[in-house]
Amino acid sequence: MEDRPATDAPGSRVLQARAVSAGYGDAHVIDELSLSVATGRITALVGPNACGKSTLLKTFARLLPLAAGSVLLNGDDIHTLRTREVARRLGILPQTPVAPESITVGDLVWRGRHPHRRFGQRPTEADDLVIAEALTATGTEDLVDRPVDELSGGQRQRVWIALALAQDTPVLLLDEPTTYLDIAHQIEVMDLLADLNESTGKTILLVSHDLNQAALYAHTIVAMRDGRIVRQGPPEEVLDVRTVAEVFGLDCVVVPHPRTDRPQIFPLGRRHLTEEN
Repeated sequence: MEDRPATDAPGSRVLQARAVSAGYGDAHVIDELSLSVATGRITALVGPNACGKSTLLKTFARLLPLAAGSVLLNGDDIHTLRTREVARRLGILPQTPVAPESITVGDLVWRGRHPHRRFGQRPTEADDLVIAEALTATGTEDLVDRPVDELSGGQRQRVWIALALAQDTPVLLLDEPTTYLDIAHQIEVMDLLADLNESTGKTILLVSHDLNQAALYAHTIVAMRDGRIVRQGPPEEVLDVRTVAEVFGLDCVVVPHPRTDRPQIFPLGRRHLTEEN
C-alpha cells in the first residue's frame, strides 16, 4: 500500500494566515487578519453571517486571491506551490459543491484520488482501499451506483464528505459540513471527523453555525465578527456570555455539558428576558 501523506507533529502550525486581506472584487471581507491553525487539532470558525468565516477558509484553500499578506502551508507560501502538491496536502469541502450532471457516487468519490495518480493511470489497490474506507466511514457504500443528482440533500452531503476523505490529505477544510443533515446525521458526521482526527492526526478546520456542536468537538474556537477575530482558544475559554453577546449580539445562558463539561449555549430571546435579568 502506498504511503499516506505525513502529518507534522502536534502543536506545530500547519496553516498560517499572515496579515491577510481578501474578499470579492474591491471589497475586503477580511483585512490584515492573522491566524495559525495547530497541526493535528480540530479548529472551528464561528460567527454571524457575512463575518468572514467562509472567506477565510477559501483563502486558506487558495480559492481566493490575496489582496495583501500571505498564507503558509507547512511553512511554504501556498501560492508558490503547484496545484497538485496543494491537493495532496489539503482537501476542501465547499459550502455548496456542484457535481457533474448524472455522475454516480462511485465516480464522484473516485475523483478524490486524482491528485495521487498520473494522467491515465488505472486505479490501484491502494486507491480502491481508500475509496472503500471513505464510503464506509460516511455510510454511503450502498449508494455507489446511484446518480448524485437523485440523492437527498443529506445523502449528497455525506457523499461529498466521502470525496474529501478519499483525497486522503493530512489537512481538511470543511465549510459547514453538517449542512442539510438531520440532527442524528449531524452528530454522526462530527463523530466521524473527531475519530479521523484522533486516529490519523488529520488537521481539521471547519466553519460552523452551531456553537454547541463546535464546543463539543473542536479543540480551538475562533470567534469572528466583521472580518476580524474577536477571541480564540479552547471552547471553555472562548464561549462565554460576554463573547456570545459581542460576536452575535445575543443574550444567553452558558452551562457546562453534563457529560463533557464543555460549554453549551442557551439563547435568550426578548420573550425570555425579564426586567430582573
